[in-house]
Amino acid sequence: MISRSGLESNGAEGGGYLRAAPPYFGLWNLNYTEGVKFHWRSRPVLAGLALVFAAATLLYNIVWMVDVRLAPPQPAVELGYDDNYLADQHALLITSVYKGSPAEKAGMLPGDRILAVNGEAIADADFTRRVWMRHSPGDSIQLTLGRPGEPAPVVSTGVFRRRVATPSSEGPAGYFATQVRNSFPVPFVVVGLAVLFLRLEDPKVWLLALLFAALAATPGFPDTIRNRAPALQAFLRAYQPVFLGMLGALFYCFFAVFPTRSPIDRRHPWLKWVSVAAGLAVALPGLRTGSISLPPPLPRLLGQGLSQKITIWSLLCFVMLGFVSLAINFHRTQDPEARRKIRVIFWGTAIGLAPNLADVAARDFAGIQSPAWRATLLNLVEFLMPLSFAYAVVKHRVLEIPVLLRRSARYLLVQRGFTFLLSLASIGLTLAFALSFPRYLKSVIEVAQSSSIALGAVFGTVLLWGGTQVHKQVSGRIDRAFFRRAYDARVILEDLAEKTRAAMDRGSLARLLQRHLTEALAPKSLVIYLQEASGRLTAVAGAVPPELESIPADLPLLAKLAAAGQPCDYPPGESALAALDPECLVPMLERGGRMAGLLVLGARLSEEPYSGEDWRLLASVASQAGTALENIRMAEEIAGRIETERRASREMEIAKEVQNRLLPQTPPHLRTLECAARCIQARAVGGDYYDFLDLGADRLGLVLADVSGKGVHAALLMANLQAHLRGQSAISPADPIRLLREVNRLLWKSTSAQHYATLFFGIYDDAARRLLYVNCGHNPPMLLRRDGALDRLPATATVIGAFEKWEGSVGEVQLAAGDLLVVFSDGVSEAARGEEEFGEGRLIDELRAHRHLPVDEMITAIFTSVERFSAGAQSDDLTLLAGRVTGGA
Repeated sequence: MISRSGLESNGAEGGGYLRAAPPYFGLWNLNYTEGVKFHWRSRPVLAGLALVFAAATLLYNIVWMVDVRLAPPQPAVELGYDDNYLADQHALLITSVYKGSPAEKAGMLPGDRILAVNGEAIADADFTRRVWMRHSPGDSIQLTLGRPGEPAPVVSTGVFRRRVATPSSEGPAGYFATQVRNSFPVPFVVVGLAVLFLRLEDPKVWLLALLFAALAATPGFPDTIRNRAPALQAFLRAYQPVFLGMLGALFYCFFAVFPTRSPIDRRHPWLKWVSVAAGLAVALPGLRTGSISLPPPLPRLLGQGLSQKITIWSLLCFVMLGFVSLAINFHRTQDPEARRKIRVIFWGTAIGLAPNLADVAARDFAGIQSPAWRATLLNLVEFLMPLSFAYAVVKHRVLEIPVLLRRSARYLLVQRGFTFLLSLASIGLTLAFALSFPRYLKSVIEVAQSSSIALGAVFGTVLLWGGTQVHKQVSGRIDRAFFRRAYDARVILEDLAEKTRAAMDRGSLARLLQRHLTEALAPKSLVIYLQEASGRLTAVAGAVPPELESIPADLPLLAKLAAAGQPCDYPPGESALAALDPECLVPMLERGGRMAGLLVLGARLSEEPYSGEDWRLLASVASQAGTALENIRMAEEIAGRIETERRASREMEIAKEVQNRLLPQTPPHLRTLECAARCIQARAVGGDYYDFLDLGADRLGLVLADVSGKGVHAALLMANLQAHLRGQSAISPADPIRLLREVNRLLWKSTSAQHYATLFFGIYDDAARRLLYVNCGHNPPMLLRRDGALDRLPATATVIGAFEKWEGSVGEVQLAAGDLLVVFSDGVSEAARGEEEFGEGRLIDELRAHRHLPVDEMITAIFTSVERFSAGAQSDDLTLLAGRVTGGA
């Protein structure tokens, strides 16, 4: 409901009642293909403007929500009119008189000015409220009125009636209504600012943010504004009329161009500029008066009452014109997808707009007063608009309202219904136990009643525990029976994690992905592309047109996907795969960023959007599949070379090459850590392994492992361990214990009992310079502090892969600039010269001697010392990972 305070200022004291019910006029979805954008180079300027706009909007609405809660209590009586305080005249302008009210019976008219009450001059805006507080229904009051066209003041006598009930006077329901009323700017501000900062370069988003700010500014401030600092008062009195005056222009301009240009705008583009001019004409005078009005001298010539009505009508006319533009687009759009989206927008706008416009017209032009319950109901209806818009933005597309209602009802009736019935059963059984127990205990003890209460409490506790266990058992079946898609989405990753690593070729992997993704997500179409040796992507599953059976891997779209490395919506206007009618693209990447395959998913059969949970699932599946495809590709490369050359020595060379390629080729770049690692195998291939894992959020995984055994078997086990670590790090990047527990389970199932691995796994926080680590039976890494002190990172868990059950703990160490972390395999410390080993003491001396060098040069110097000590005889793999903490950027 559009309140009077912006359309008629903040008055409610003279006999009206404080009403601040907002209009919600906007709903929008970001999936559109038309419209211009600001150039990307202007983003810093736009970000600065957005911050200033956000600060002003937040300041205004926060102060408003505080002040309406501090507003003084309202009197119990009224005369039935609305007013507007004229500070320069010390008078109250009557803006409307309600039908059948005491004010109408006393002859009061819109446009009259109240000059005095019972002969006492109007002192301030709160004057009549203070006088009204001293009266009861049936009391008389004498008002001195200044009437346009009358040379002398008119004296009118009114009889107070009981004030129409306000929300705050109606108990709990009234309290709820008051909170709804007093918090209405929140959806506008949250949605408008969130969308603005997501799409700074989009002019339509700026229009939407400004429109939402205008809608939030419709009610004016209560009298507590007078208690604010003069500078803050000036800001509040300027902000409100400017945004309210531009409300009609913003509403029309937005829907004239959204979602496409309306026929009205195409035929009469000048209407936008007329609306802006009209908005400025009523907004700029408000910088002086604090409320919208016609520019002078029109209010004096036309009279305050007529001037106020013209102001309101000009605003509402452009609001209606914007709604007409949206309605025409709704009826003329031919594209089914666009029509479905506009349908939600149209009905959401109509539901929120029509009742409020009718209420404004009835109040301002017919004098019909709205009861409090209707104002609250209109508030709640209006909330649908910003909430619907927020849902559209979060989900990237508008969900069919019937689908949303069905899902919500099913959830409440089934999932929560079971919990409700279980609670009722528990309460009933507890009461029955407590009431029936005394008859058996009465002959034994006199305190049967109190004992029955205590025993009943114990019985209820036991029953509650049992009910919880029953709920755990039943909830899974409920999910499977009534929420099958969510249930499948939860189990698919676990199932795929078990099966993708067992896929022996690309065909079996493609069939596995097709079957599980179709069952879980139910897309209308699913095409799986895998990269061939030629470099092209070939469709191995799904129906595709002949021209798309094989596509080049160097398409710009594919390059963007590989750079993003995660699922994304199909870009609007992109024609490369448009014939497949895709909605979601999921790249399957190898560890080096090379695209190994592509999942192309169409819209879902349920017409629901892909949720955040779906995207996380697809990202995890793609990571697992990418690792599997990389292993398959490498295995095929090894097999092809072995078959071509037919030489055992070449087989080992190829294996060594593959193993080296599995290790990071370049160290990662961090702001506060300089790191490097190197591995020198004792044979062509070995079992030592190091890795750098990108865990996101400025976190880096540091891995060094030593697999039991040597040669080919150890190398294969190392590759298996690496695949498990990389696959699981995509699922549990922030939980090292859960990650390693799953790796242990997978490794234990795929190897014999005598094969295992020692492993050091660290998570370095680049921002906090903090290291979380799990040492699985590995040589304790050395931490050489800047001041020369030496710390060790001892084992916190047993080795990986030796036992079916694995448990461990996480250690934590805070690092500082200049600290040096060194993780090494036992091949370094156990390098031998005869019966004498190199030892950790010599390693510490080498670290102290070369700590000033860059970490890669320091590793070279240490390996040189080890080789010199052992005279070139190497019996075990030499692996060393070092990281020095820097000052950061």
